[in-house]
Amino acid sequence: MGKKADLSPLQEIDGYIGSAIVDSSSGMTLAMDGGGQTLNIETAAAGNTDVVAKKREVMKKLKLNDKIEDILISLHKQYHLIRLLESNDAMFVYLALDRSKANLGMARSELNQFEKGLEL
Repeated sequence: MGKKADLSPLQEIDGYIGSAIVDSSSGMTLAMDGGGQTLNIETAAAGNTDVVAKKREVMKKLKLNDKIEDILISLHKQYHLIRLLESNDAMFVYLALDRSKANLGMARSELNQFEKGLEL
């Protein structure tokens, strides 16, 4: 990754808690923002590496000839979005949102636009 990725545009998404860019092959967090007292972004982002790996494993067993676009984890109080990069599906953007303030459809759309403009 050349320059450090700027995650600040994601802060504009309603309900934003935090975000990260993660290497799914190593679990290494390459950039992160937010979280604070609410959520340890580094731990959450690295842990989601396992989610991505398991989904890929299941897809392989099912012989699905497809790619993961995003993964949504809905908690009672939060949404966790994992969006694999189109330009490099070994990397993903992780986004945590306060469910009471977020609009899931808009958040997915804004995350998609962010991902398309991301240069690593």
